[in-house]
Amino acid sequence: MKKNDSPTVADVASLLKREGFTPSETELEALTGYLTLVMKWNKVMNLVGPYSWQDVLTILIIDSLHLNEFLRSLPLPVTPTTWDFGAGAGLPGIPLRALWQEGQYYLVDVREKRAMFMEQTVKRLRIRNTDVYKGRVEDFMDEHEPADLMLSRAFMPWKKLLELVGPNIKPQGRIVILALETVPADLTEGWSVEKEIFYKVGKDTRYFWSLVKA
Repeated sequence: MKKNDSPTVADVASLLKREGFTPSETELEALTGYLTLVMKWNKVMNLVGPYSWQDVLTILIIDSLHLNEFLRSLPLPVTPTTWDFGAGAGLPGIPLRALWQEGQYYLVDVREKRAMFMEQTVKRLRIRNTDVYKGRVEDFMDEHEPADLMLSRAFMPWKKLLELVGPNIKPQGRIVILALETVPADLTEGWSVEKEIFYKVGKDTRYFWSLVKA
């Protein structure tokens, strides 16, 4: 398996198995398709930086597989409305939707080229109930009913995020933050920690915080 080769389903399955994941054949095909499109588009626009596909899979996409398991451990509605702000290259949302397809999912980014990439990728991979919105998150929230779930991966500092998005989360909803640190002791008043986990990616420790309105 050469470093610069395009990944096959078997390649992806083998690498993910080493990481402790065994997706179904359908899920593997979608993950491989996403990875292939990321590497293709990355040649003409800087989607993910100078990574090999192996690195994209085991450093970036791997979060989506952990997130799939985390979301399934939460008491979410049967068909939740989920927002993914600053979605960029479709991470974590598009590979997540290859595994977790509950409810309606919105990928939101103000950058035209990234929104175009996500739109074409969602269409090409036939990912259901997943929409792309190009524009400001403030405009998006004005145009949509409150959400059950909001995902944030380096979209903005968590305090500002809770202030901005909090009023647009349903009373029984939650915000899940992908972080590089544990939940701080000075969590914003009005919010509490529902659940927190951590996992290793190489030498890094990564965290998920599920925050609910207190």
